[in-house]
Amino acid sequence: MDVVCEGKEWDVILATDGDRVLAALPYLIRSRFGLRYIIQPQLTQFSGPVFFPPADLSPQRRADFEHNACDKLIKGLRELHPGYFCQRFAPSVTDWLPFHWAGFRQTTRYTYRIDDISDTQRVFDSFDRSKERQRRIRRIADLYTVDTDIDSATFASFHSEYWHSRGQRDITPEPLMRRVIDTATSRSQGLALGLRDTDGKLQAAWFAVYDSHCAHALLSAKAPDIQSADISALLIWRMIEILSDRTASFDFEGSMDPSLEYFYRSFGARQVPLLEVSRITNPLFHIILRLHR
Repeated sequence: MDVVCEGKEWDVILATDGDRVLAALPYLIRSRFGLRYIIQPQLTQFSGPVFFPPADLSPQRRADFEHNACDKLIKGLRELHPGYFCQRFAPSVTDWLPFHWAGFRQTTRYTYRIDDISDTQRVFDSFDRSKERQRRIRRIADLYTVDTDIDSATFASFHSEYWHSRGQRDITPEPLMRRVIDTATSRSQGLALGLRDTDGKLQAAWFAVYDSHCAHALLSAKAPDIQSADISALLIWRMIEILSDRTASFDFEGSMDPSLEYFYRSFGARQVPLLEVSRITNPLFHIILRLHR
């Protein structure tokens, strides 16, 4: 949160029982025209509550524990008086009933995940039942060399140029990209990977963060003259190969876009639901959100 919220106001709501912390809810709070609102930080797939339950709770007692903790978190949220709240919860959070009972709404979003990347041959064999994905990767594999040492400035510039070439503004600021890449790689928790052609020109790049449990693909870009998705597929495969002995699973960070949905699913990835929980308490946000759609 320090990295993705630099220069902005963020904090954590704690649900406690005496001196014991039951759960935590990190949040980014913004203010514009006097309106306060809580939203998802950029380059952060999910926030939501993090629970600290006692060991060996039965499913029923676990639900009781989480409901009690969420009631305390919701009370803390109300004391902040945000006109709008919207967060995506981690896939492990499947029970949003306390938020429902408190007047929040929920929308289901999806990510795609390969649960076990330790056996890279098995992962490769699971790509696309028609085997078309494998054939396309093999066909271009010898045309590019892998660059595992892309610095943050090069990556951020390449990413911005990609969006500008499409006639769009890059919504991810370059300083934020550089900060996240530098922080993650310095902690051995980030991988900025690229493919270069025979002339040494960077043609595609992806960046992922990871811990021992999962890698999350956060940013990607291609050279302006690259139209085919095959180079992205090759780069994803190279990234999985490199990360296979660093983490357990690989998350594509999802998309609700139909073409990207199939692209991610074609790698044999499993669809994983995310709960996006929101609430509007200031009617002005109904208008603001409609204008942004």
